[in-house]
Amino acid sequence: MKMKLGLGGGCHWCTEAVFQSIKGVYNVEQGWICSTHPYETPSEGVIVHFDDSKVSMELLIRIHLQTHSSESNHSMREKYRSAIYTFNDTQSDSCRIILDELSSEFSKNLVTLILPMKSFNSNEEKFLNYYSKNKQAPFCKRHIIPKLEQLIRDHGNERVKGL
Repeated sequence: MKMKLGLGGGCHWCTEAVFQSIKGVYNVEQGWICSTHPYETPSEGVIVHFDDSKVSMELLIRIHLQTHSSESNHSMREKYRSAIYTFNDTQSDSCRIILDELSSEFSKNLVTLILPMKSFNSNEEKFLNYYSKNKQAPFCKRHIIPKLEQLIRDHGNERVKGL
């Protein structure tokens, strides 16, 4: 079944590149996500469209937690919120269960929030698909490529599209 899940995990260029690489994900929208008070300030994020018969929400959340600083409360958290944005109460409940189960795999407490999706504004066209357009850019080499290499190490070719 086709589903979608919002994710905020630091820079949306990085998050977009990671989830575009996952088998079972068929679209990644990148931009700015707002939730409800007190999280109505836009934060960088993506909406991941996936086929849950090919990739589970649990795996997507696991990858999300592994590929950004989900354990640190740094000064840029408002713009780079660590969050899972949900589209209904049932999805919120499922995400809470998954997050609770996965939290024991981390050495520190997770700062990742589960928030309702209120609004999404796509980034400017020139910034969409940033990694695929700019693989040699210093930003990509410093931030995105290490995340993609980690993704392959942690999940192998059975879960990752050819990079």
